[in-house]
Amino acid sequence: MNTTGGRRGRRRAPKRPPLLGDYLGYAATFVGAGLISGAIVHHPLDPDRYTLIAVIGAAVFLCATVLNEFVLTRSRPSVAKVCGVVAASLALSFGIGMLSGGLQHFEDFPERAAMLIPFGLVLSFVAYVLRHQPSRWRSIAGPAGILMAVTAAVAFVGLRGIAQEMAAQPDGDGHGHSHGDQRTTEAEPDTGGADGHDHEPGSSGGTSHETPPSARPSQEPTATAPSEEAEDHGETGHSH
Repeated sequence: MNTTGGRRGRRRAPKRPPLLGDYLGYAATFVGAGLISGAIVHHPLDPDRYTLIAVIGAAVFLCATVLNEFVLTRSRPSVAKVCGVVAASLALSFGIGMLSGGLQHFEDFPERAAMLIPFGLVLSFVAYVLRHQPSRWRSIAGPAGILMAVTAAVAFVGLRGIAQEMAAQPDGDGHGHSHGDQRTTEAEPDTGGADGHDHEPGSSGGTSHETPPSARPSQEPTATAPSEEAEDHGETGHSH
């Protein structure tokens, strides 16, 4: 009897969700958050492109939420609960994206990151409470919420000051890109002479300005040519 009871207890145990489904839901959650964080930080560079990336990231994150909360658990919640979970999850994804993206790219976009980090901290906290602890929503205005608000305010003031100092530094964002151009311009005069013509090693300006010795005696035959012709005429005259 005990054996059959144990077998029945094992059979009645709830089935675990498939391993592949758990992995897809877990991976899609972080992939969506990563796409959102990158799109939020880099949005000023190409608004159209990164807006599309943010939309794709939000869709991936929401699909992961639906998969983890409703499909794998096989629950049938009400429409109001589904909308609340989806909205809180979307806000949580953007809050985490603002926080992580601002921390990662603070040196690249200091002024923008100084705003993203504190606002992302507050948004992610509020969304987390509404998403995972809805019964404790009053704690948002309690000691924990006040502590998060003070932390965000201090972070905003401090990071704003650091961003202003970074912007005030000369050549703060050049990263040495102009040094390569200066080197090429400095090296250009060495490639040729002052007149723009290239000279081979061993050749000098004397080859073009001095007359070679072999060309100088060429004038002597012109001076002796009449005497040779006179001798020829004389010989012919004697013969006649």
